Amino acid sequence: QVQVAESGGGLVQAGDSLRLSCTTSGLTFDDYSMGWFRQAPGKEREGVSCISRHTGYLYYADSVKGRFTISSDNAKNSLYLEMNSLKPEDTAMYYCAALRVCPRMTTLPPATMRTGVWGQGTQVTVAV
Repeated sequence: QVQVAESGGGLVQAGDSLRLSCTTSGLTFDDYSMGWFRQAPGKEREGVSCISRHTGYLYYADSVKGRFTISSDNAKNSLYLEMNSLKPEDTAMYYCAALRVCPRMTTLPPATMRTGVWGQGTQVTVAV
């Protein structure tokens, strides 16, 4: 059974840090581009960061550049997102996904969410 599962979310204060983890099973990790996405209440899902399986390039949304760092451990079939200097506007449900290609790190078209393998999400709440 193919599964993607996120963990590490929580309630933090502005300026704090969090590290999200994503574990996968039932898929060949190296075959996928792995990414983090988020969706705030009343807003569309957007790209946060992604590692391309083709080039190894790391993509970041402009809003998180310099604050968030994506990494992976292929031996553990896991993906991580280190989030520093968190802001209230980072509050959202964060999703991990295994995709064939990294999408643009902007609002995701609905078609992208119908492809690949998505986790159930982990909530990140940043208080003022």
